[in-house]
Amino acid sequence: MQIITVEERSHLEKRLEEMKAKRPVISKRIAEARALGDLSENAEYHAAREDQGLNEAEIRRLEERLRTVKVVDKDDAAELAGDMAFLGSVVLLKDLGDESEDLYKIVGEATGRFDGEEIEVTAASPMGEALMKARVGDVVKVDLPRGSKRFEVREIR
Repeated sequence: MQIITVEERSHLEKRLEEMKAKRPVISKRIAEARALGDLSENAEYHAAREDQGLNEAEIRRLEERLRTVKVVDKDDAAELAGDMAFLGSVVLLKDLGDESEDLYKIVGEATGRFDGEEIEVTAASPMGEALMKARVGDVVKVDLPRGSKRFEVREIR
């Protein structure tokens, strides 16, 4: 079971509603493409059917995710975490390889936005797993596709 914040649940619910709203649009595309005639060589029909399949798969994924997650608000997360990194924490890390510092935010569901000052990592990712329950001063090892890296936890916000 994954833990997400109230804001992340709202984001998932909004995304689910958007996907459900696409259903009639895709059905209309399929009907229009079907009216063009021979379906065996009708690229528009096949593209619309593929879009329908992808849309329905995403709806099922989001519904299952919303059914199985545990939602905590920021106060609960802060209480659970104490002085440890936890869901919703922003952690300042120093890369012990190149001495660079970056801010990482532990989230339950990534928003896909890259415009913030912190890098989002899901709690289930290698970085998120390494950071969960880390304290200031801890050195965490993260197994990444290009090899292991070590980070020092400088600050937890």
